[in-house]
Amino acid sequence: MPQFTVNAQRFDPYKNFKFRVKWDGRYVAGVSKVSMLKKTTEVVKHRDGGDPSSSRKSPGRTEFDAITLERGVTHDTEFEKWANKVWNFGSGLGAETSLKDFRKDITIELYNEAGQLVIAYNVFRCWVSEFQALSDLDANANAVAIQHIKLENEGWERDYAVTEPSEPSFTEPS
Repeated sequence: MPQFTVNAQRFDPYKNFKFRVKWDGRYVAGVSKVSMLKKTTEVVKHRDGGDPSSSRKSPGRTEFDAITLERGVTHDTEFEKWANKVWNFGSGLGAETSLKDFRKDITIELYNEAGQLVIAYNVFRCWVSEFQALSDLDANANAVAIQHIKLENEGWERDYAVTEPSEPSFTEPS
């Protein structure tokens, strides 16, 4: 387990509005929302025949919830290209799924208010289980058209190589 250095000057927790998502070695443009990273471990109850009426508990399978990425609709086709690797309409018999590369590892990075990387998570073997190309269109609304993808995954872990930075301080002009 890595050693953590603590920034004695930092009192506030990190905010949730400065982040970036990366796959295939590049940052994905315009991601405005990432759902929570959540894992749940099933509880296995058991007891010996001679035990009193209470049960013992031990951990079972761990499941990782799907992650949803949202962004405003633009000409960038990264969401759609990835979704089409799972099933591509009209591609012909025997080529509906890109078995070789429909899964990707992604990285979710969190930044502090100064724009310094503070925390990163690596998410493994993701694939698109849901793609929304356009949100509802409404002539009476005043909103951005949103698209989203839902990523199934086989687990995630924190990147402990990302350590807490020394935060910048601005000096007053003389």
